[in-house]
Amino acid sequence: METVNDNAAMLSNFEVYSLLSDIQAGRGQKKPSKHQQHLATITYETVKYLENTPCVNHTEEIVNQFMKDLEPFKLMRAEKLQIINQCPTSAVEIQLIVEESEERLSEDQIYELLEVIGKYTNKGEEEGEGQEEAEEEHRDQDG
Repeated sequence: METVNDNAAMLSNFEVYSLLSDIQAGRGQKKPSKHQQHLATITYETVKYLENTPCVNHTEEIVNQFMKDLEPFKLMRAEKLQIINQCPTSAVEIQLIVEESEERLSEDQIYELLEVIGKYTNKGEEEGEGQEEAEEEHRDQDG
């Protein structure tokens, strides 16, 4: 199998979850063929997995705004999608996602990126206080 357009296959977990949820909702209208039964299993298992990821709290508007908020960091589309899908909570996780992060992002930019991510995750709301304290300590050490 050959990929004609590499970027055509890049979707966020939210987009996959929405699509598969729509497919599940449309079932029951016709008797599924043998091939569609396999699709039903794959769809069910994938939706079940995605329900335990941050994408269940996303909406189309949130994903679009999240992508816009990530623009100043000059990340590649694949990196943005990984950030949206995984919602990293530490600098180490950011460094693992962003290729050549040491050259492309300063330490301050990484903490700014974590702030942006925190706006879009429930974890960010709960851990936001600890993250802010860590950032203040970081700034105090620099200044």
